[in-house]
Amino acid sequence: MDDLGPALAAIVGEDHLDVGDAVREDDTHDECLTVSGVRPAAVVRPATTSEVAAVTALAAARGVPLTARGSGTGLSGACTPVEGGIVVSFARMDRVLEVDLENHVAVVQPGVTLAELDEVLAPHGLVYPVFPGESSASLGGNVATNAGGMRAVKYGVTRHQVLGLTAVLGTGEVISTGGRFVKSTTGYDLTQLIIGSEGTLALATEVILKLYPRAAHMATLLAPFTSLGSVTDAVPRIVASGIGPLVLEYVDSRAMAGIVKANDLELGVPRSVRHETAAYLVIVLEQRRRDRLDEDVQELAALVAGLGAIDVYVLPPGAGTALIEGREKVFWTAKALGADDIVDMVVPRAAMADYMEEVATLAASTGSVIVGCGHAGDGNVHLSVYQADAGVRAEVMRTLFAAGMEMGGAISGEHGIGGAKRQWYEELEDPTKVALLRRIKSAFDPEGILNPGTIFS
Repeated sequence: MDDLGPALAAIVGEDHLDVGDAVREDDTHDECLTVSGVRPAAVVRPATTSEVAAVTALAAARGVPLTARGSGTGLSGACTPVEGGIVVSFARMDRVLEVDLENHVAVVQPGVTLAELDEVLAPHGLVYPVFPGESSASLGGNVATNAGGMRAVKYGVTRHQVLGLTAVLGTGEVISTGGRFVKSTTGYDLTQLIIGSEGTLALATEVILKLYPRAAHMATLLAPFTSLGSVTDAVPRIVASGIGPLVLEYVDSRAMAGIVKANDLELGVPRSVRHETAAYLVIVLEQRRRDRLDEDVQELAALVAGLGAIDVYVLPPGAGTALIEGREKVFWTAKALGADDIVDMVVPRAAMADYMEEVATLAASTGSVIVGCGHAGDGNVHLSVYQADAGVRAEVMRTLFAAGMEMGGAISGEHGIGGAKRQWYEELEDPTKVALLRRIKSAFDPEGILNPGTIFS
């Protein structure tokens, strides 16, 4: 750093450079349970695309690894630095550059958080609909992981909402992809290649996002079922009804008990019903008019009751909001209760019941506790794994991933591979695909400096 430090300071300014012991603990890790933090040689906080490009070009010339960092809320270890490397923090690139009311798009820098963007959009009656459960998450991090969340059943995930990017390649070159339009057949779709690449292909410095009218009215329904199979059987019928739920979540009875206790909730479900319940379906509806929302609630409640629910509860607005907030905080609840690992497997929606049967059998045979909830509308299964023995836990994780892939699923639905799931990805994924990913990375990042060790070794 005797040589590199002054060169970095010349680009971003001494006030925006931390070196050695001055690097903050927060910049050494994300929220992953299984990937330990690493202290980098330096943290830079650029303010412009040109500064990001200059830092990247310098790193490429000297073969120094770069790791991009947004808010650090990720759960896969993807923004864990490399020893001797540089962290590019987007803390200063945190502006909403434009809200284009004619084209219904926003142009944002990567350090803008979901909460900050929502605050800007609300007065315009607009919303950016992707919400992965943490309002302090940055848009750059959402792009890097292709973040999803509970609203994906209606609006899709990040890649469905990003129209274009400004990005810095591993060479320091700058490209612009896409634009303020929703369709293009002009060459390869570089926007979509970069989304979900976990900082291994390019560093996004501006993002063009689709916006939607903000619904004025919402309602939350809670339906207990005697089996998870009944829940998953009901989901296709709900989706096919045309009502279009904003949220369609399953929560198993143990996970619900944890959510209720951790957040001191009162949902009005009688004890006798709770004893019968194996899993709950949580449904949120939105509408721009109250009368239409009331019609949707009545129709959906009747449909769910006819699909085998023990009962259907339309929660008061305060209780409904609190339940969704509690569900969004389920990772923190699991962490506080001592979870050893987490899973965000995704399987075809119709396979969820079979997959969860495999999970229950595995938990029983290994003496593990595996608690689940997830996005029933899109097959994204979230599991908290409690197994203190590292060797047993490794086999549990491998079996969980292998079983889901055999059913046509994928290892990560929204958290990304990072470093936490790299070994399972390399072991279980088609080696031809992994080799192709390596060649794509080489084209974007010929020196291999961007987030090395993430996705694959």
